Amino acid sequence: MADGTPTVAVVGAAGYAGAIAAALLYRHPGFELRHVTARADAGQRLDDVHPRARVPLALEVFDIDAHGDVDAAVVCYPHGAAAPTVAALRERGVRVVDLSADFRLRDRAIYEDWYQPHGAPELFGGGIYGLPELHRDDVRGADLVANPGCYPTATLLALAPLARAGLIGDVIVDAKSGVSGAGREPTAATHFISADENLTPYKVGSHRHTPEIEQELAGLGAPVTVTFTPHLVPLAQGELVSCYVTPARDVDADELADLYDDAYAREPWVELRLGPPGVLDVRETNYCRLSVHFDPRAGRVMVFAAIDNLWKGAASQAVQNLDLMYGLDERAGLQ
Repeated sequence: MADGTPTVAVVGAAGYAGAIAAALLYRHPGFELRHVTARADAGQRLDDVHPRARVPLALEVFDIDAHGDVDAAVVCYPHGAAAPTVAALRERGVRVVDLSADFRLRDRAIYEDWYQPHGAPELFGGGIYGLPELHRDDVRGADLVANPGCYPTATLLALAPLARAGLIGDVIVDAKSGVSGAGREPTAATHFISADENLTPYKVGSHRHTPEIEQELAGLGAPVTVTFTPHLVPLAQGELVSCYVTPARDVDADELADLYDDAYAREPWVELRLGPPGVLDVRETNYCRLSVHFDPRAGRVMVFAAIDNLWKGAASQAVQNLDLMYGLDERAGLQ
């Protein structure tokens, strides 16, 4: 940071989210993108692997001695692989935004029950959960930020006002996301032939984002067991969560409108709307667009939230967190 501009590396830049993070940082007025790394695509330029990113930097195999000379890094590895890399970067004093699940959970036993033995136990619990709308003050100045999962981002923004008000008695979350959420390597389920003109629930009762959602809701005052079911939809990217809440007490539409207005009217990246949102409303943006509704016949609250799973659900939220970590306007580089 010789000239005052923080330098950044994107580690794992050949994936979808990594390429978007690199593109945003390459054009960011407040950061200098110094390195982009990858394994299988090493030796190629990022704009050859992902032409739309238009980042004319060569991808290199990550080497802490070669790439640890930066002020900050966005780590875009999957869970398990991320933790040792994050630990190596932190040993060099590099501030990190990690896109994996390795530092999101605060209970190690829960992490290892849902994932695997942790790869950097000395750092476990040391990350700040990087949903700025809930933890903005903690993210400012943090050295390690755990970027939330895409489903928890949309779900928690949808439910946070209800959780704070003690209104969640029971909740069912019906979530739908495009095939890019599974990464660049297709599986049988995400292959075009299987996904096109189809809609399929998956990981029923066992999706790994469930404990993350429950952890954060409990922290907001709603220690509930969440029924969370994701669905694969034939979209390249985009995500919609539909939350059905049985309220813990009587509530009406006016109180709900006031709760959500108080929570989000001044948030730069949350859009409140009267009608239900759609995924195209927020594609390739950092916005979460949501609406809240009360069904007096059923006595339920319904909240709908749309995000781009690769942007607000991953890459652009990582940049929003970096902005906060370095005292910048959290809209910088994202408008």
